[in-house]
Amino acid sequence: MTDNRVLDAAARDAAYDLKASYFFCVDTQQWQKLRALFTADARFEGFAFEGEGPDAFVRGVAGLLTGARSVHQGSLPRFRAQSDSLVRARWSMQDYLTWPPGSVSFRGNSAPDLSGIRGYGYYDEEYRRTPEGWRIAFLRLTRLRIDLLHGPHTEDMSGALSPDLDWLP
Repeated sequence: MTDNRVLDAAARDAAYDLKASYFFCVDTQQWQKLRALFTADARFEGFAFEGEGPDAFVRGVAGLLTGARSVHQGSLPRFRAQSDSLVRARWSMQDYLTWPPGSVSFRGNSAPDLSGIRGYGYYDEEYRRTPEGWRIAFLRLTRLRIDLLHGPHTEDMSGALSPDLDWLP
């Protein structure tokens, strides 16, 4: 592969799988599996919590989502090979997070009825081929818009089937 070339099918499929695993692990709060998606020296930018490295990132996500529900969606990815072992990607993203009113302060915003966010933006990422397979080496979240949600949210899940965490190992 040469710089700024579109990925071959196998590398593209690996990138899709990696990002799908990321979203699934975050939304199902599988923190050990989430940590395994990153290189040991992974870097992070643009998130609502502090800390360097993948362990701090996972702790930050887990802390933000404790007691919350989240839905993350990525679409319209663009991939560019930087070398045979490094790929850059950009994903359009939306996230929807809810928590009990007043229980979370988000980026300095707090109110007794603050109960979530709906966000829109992009993930800029680098994937590195390792002996264990492709891993996320860089993750940056940029935002175009964040809507703060106020008041109670109806989350009636009665009768809804929950995800099978072991369906795809």
